[in-house]
Amino acid sequence: MQLHDLEKKFQEKIDKEIKIEPKDWMPEAYRKTNVRQISQHAHSEIVGMLPEGNWISRAPSLKRKAILIAKVQDEAGHGLYLYSAAETLGTSREQMIDDLHSGKAKYSSIFNYPTLTWADMGAVGWLVDGAAILNQVMLCRTSYGPYARAMVRICKEESFHQRQGFESLLVLSRGTPEQKAMCQDAINRWWWPSLMMFGPKDSESTNSDQSMKWKIKRKTNDELRQSFVNMAVEQVKLLGMTLPDPDLKWNEATKNYDFGEINWEEFWAVVKGNGPCNKQRLAARNKAHKEGAWVREAALAYAAKKAAREKAA
Repeated sequence: MQLHDLEKKFQEKIDKEIKIEPKDWMPEAYRKTNVRQISQHAHSEIVGMLPEGNWISRAPSLKRKAILIAKVQDEAGHGLYLYSAAETLGTSREQMIDDLHSGKAKYSSIFNYPTLTWADMGAVGWLVDGAAILNQVMLCRTSYGPYARAMVRICKEESFHQRQGFESLLVLSRGTPEQKAMCQDAINRWWWPSLMMFGPKDSESTNSDQSMKWKIKRKTNDELRQSFVNMAVEQVKLLGMTLPDPDLKWNEATKNYDFGEINWEEFWAVVKGNGPCNKQRLAARNKAHKEGAWVREAALAYAAKKAAREKAA
């Protein structure tokens, strides 16, 4: 079968909402796009554990400590699901992790911001995980089967993360003046980076059109960002707090909230490795990987011994 015919048949499957599976023929660009997106998603889950892990020992109560530990544990699992999904496309986990540690691979820019107070744990849960859910619910219907199936469980757990974050902020918003101020400060600092999570404007997103055609993505960056703003504006009212955007207002014509311009210079600086915590995050990941080498070596040695015993039997 000619390449043109293969590509036509592939697109027909996509258009009919038939999932693409690992052994199916696919364009090389489709494979590479999925490897890039899935591995970037996996890296984000793993690196995302760092700013939260920083607060486990300092959580204000045993209840909050248990919730935060459960959340960080979930994120480790999400990373493993996603690395496994990416491996079905022919890449190796070792290569993906090497790319992360060398700085070649990207992860979500949001995790290069510091978590300065306990209220940040609530803001991250509400805003960061809330932004992630909007994108990830769409990915439950992405065209690549292993990725779509991994996302079903991930979305269920992310919903818990968002709810616990909002509830944590709700408690602070009803507390002392100092707690209320801490709550507002966290929202102020995390609002704009959360909007940046959806990526560049559609006009500057180089992969968006093709990803939409292949149904890797279901909505554009700007569509998802607008949905997030609409959601957050209503939810922040329950907290009695405000969003740090003087241009935020309801547009009766579009039935959406208008909002101010994102600082795109900051966005691209963080993406290129010059954010507040980029170097710190990569250093922490490299250190953990190096110090965990003996565990991986022991596991491999045990597996080899077990295989040898089973073969001898």
